Amino acid sequence: MAFETIIGLEIHVELETKSKIFCTCSTTFGKSPNENTCPICTGMPGTLPVLNEEAVSLAVKAGKALNCTINTVNKFDRKNYFYPDLPKAYQISQFDLPICSKGYVDIDLDGKSKRINITRIHMEEDAGKLIHLEDEPISLVDYNRTGVPLIEIVTEPDLRSPEEAVVFLKALRGILKYGEVSDCRMEQGSLRCDANISIREVGSDQLNTRVEIKNLNSFKEVLKALQKEEKRQRELYQYKEEYKIQQETRKWDAAKGKTIPMRSKEESHDYRYFPEPDLKPIFIERDFIEKAVKNLPELPAERKKRIMESYSLKEKQVDILIGEKELVDYFEEVLSYGTEAVEAANWITIDLLRVLKDIDVEEKGIPIKASNLAKLIELIGKGVISRTAGREIFDEIVSTGKTPEELVEEKGLSQISNTEELEKIAEEILKVNPQAVEDFHKGKGQALGYIMGQTMKATKGKANPQLVKEIIEKKLKKFQI
Repeated sequence: MAFETIIGLEIHVELETKSKIFCTCSTTFGKSPNENTCPICTGMPGTLPVLNEEAVSLAVKAGKALNCTINTVNKFDRKNYFYPDLPKAYQISQFDLPICSKGYVDIDLDGKSKRINITRIHMEEDAGKLIHLEDEPISLVDYNRTGVPLIEIVTEPDLRSPEEAVVFLKALRGILKYGEVSDCRMEQGSLRCDANISIREVGSDQLNTRVEIKNLNSFKEVLKALQKEEKRQRELYQYKEEYKIQQETRKWDAAKGKTIPMRSKEESHDYRYFPEPDLKPIFIERDFIEKAVKNLPELPAERKKRIMESYSLKEKQVDILIGEKELVDYFEEVLSYGTEAVEAANWITIDLLRVLKDIDVEEKGIPIKASNLAKLIELIGKGVISRTAGREIFDEIVSTGKTPEELVEEKGLSQISNTEELEKIAEEILKVNPQAVEDFHKGKGQALGYIMGQTMKATKGKANPQLVKEIIEKKLKKFQI
């Protein structure tokens, strides 16, 4: 029996505001537990929420970036449920009148383009964070995150594999980061994903019972969790027909490598939604939308197209640069110093990526100034240093922060490009290697490489390789044993 997988995603994205959605508390990550709190976000009696206008603006920007319709009339609702991380015992969210609807994201997988439709985007406040102590009968709660403005992006069940889901999430993250809607730092919870997954026989239009996997916060774990749940459901359908898939919420246990039941899946009526009495409906004027759109920066697809049209780069290389906004920003900054695009792209996608593997770029930044990389490329291009020496200097710049000129001087790595000096050295090498000269005249190509190697060794690698080759070839033709 052949099955296909059906996946829909609910993505929670923290908006990049300085204060929370209904109060003035800071949204700064990493503060001491419960430091960023006040009577409003902790739900004290007698307090009233006041809507943060910047959160609405960012939600509109997200909607436009994701090709949605902006609903000029929308409202907030109370979503009621009792849980320790929600001090009011209800969440202010949007139910039947969300701020955005009917959007899409186009993705590429294995050379094929596919459109993933977005059902809706709604605004809401984030909940707190529970810290479960190992081997202790208690949990701790940190309310710093409570009230941080969120948008929830809900897709149609258009995804057909865990791999496709990850490609979509990466594309979505790129759009939201480029659009300056959110920093999308998954390790800090700025972007989290709930995945709904079910399977059905190939050719069927029926949507079978789905399972929701909660709070996935890395691409790697999204992939693993969906693959495991997909396998579990296929086995239940194929080999254990006496068992049925239960509509439930499960969590991903990364250590055990499996999904674990949490609770039965709630339906919308379980939350007893009703209009939020403390907040008026939102009426968005056209001018407000136009202003938000005007402030929307160049998005990944547009930037890729411009770079492909402007520079002679391979598409795969451009995809690497575009993959992280910090990387492509850095690339274009290097170009601003007059650096040739292909050289800049090669150094960034090979040498820079090598050192970035162990660095949190978003937190610490790129460890070599764009001006220093541009100068390094210039020194190599002018023949002042060899490319090999350039790579050595590159690593030194990363570890010390010194300029290329300082390091070239300190290490004595300047290339010998003096023709007269190199001719003398080459002459001497030819005299002491008569067998190599004879082999060259007999048509043995490797003899030239040997002589070049001896010349470079004599100059301690400082000679300009291209100039050395030209001199040796010229002298070999005249040289008599």
